[in-house]
Amino acid sequence: MKRVVLSALAAVAALSALPASANVVTIDFDGPTSFGPVADYYASKGVVFSEGALALSNDGMADTPSGNYYSNAPTMGGVMFTFDVPAYLNFAQGFAGEVSLFYSAAAALAGGISVYSGLNGTGSLLGSFDFSANANAGCADSTFCHWDRIALAFAGTGHSIAFSNGTSVAFDNVSLNAVPEPESYALMLAGLAALGVVARRQRKP
Repeated sequence: MKRVVLSALAAVAALSALPASANVVTIDFDGPTSFGPVADYYASKGVVFSEGALALSNDGMADTPSGNYYSNAPTMGGVMFTFDVPAYLNFAQGFAGEVSLFYSAAAALAGGISVYSGLNGTGSLLGSFDFSANANAGCADSTFCHWDRIALAFAGTGHSIAFSNGTSVAFDNVSLNAVPEPESYALMLAGLAALGVVARRQRKP
């Protein structure tokens, strides 16, 4: 019986800790090839991008003092741009609480990112964030040399993030809090049920 109690407590404790660390999914754009589609490169994390999302790597060919398109990004391997059409990050499992990311914008942009309850920007709008022009704040070595981190809090469960179209904004390190999968909830309920059984038996004379 003691083993059952310990197992149940361990299951509940493990699940209660998930939102703080294990459930955070971060996309750093460091893997896709230069100026190529991001698409399903992060499908192993449950994240799939629409065709408007393009990864860009510094290749030394930009018309800037450094020859690079960007500098000082949180991870230097790659960043994301949108091209001609809006880009969507789709996460079928769902995410909640807040979305955070780094951005560098050459011009102010209303509705820079928006969170929706459905895939591909469908369903209810759960929140949006406007970008300020920050790309060259205190620097001039590349087109996108200054980066700010923003965190967009929202209520409900999101399944997609819309990135406004236009090549004036770069994105990096998009992080979201994944909603636990059904199996995790089942494990937690089983643990709570086991604790309830033990408690009832202990109350019996």
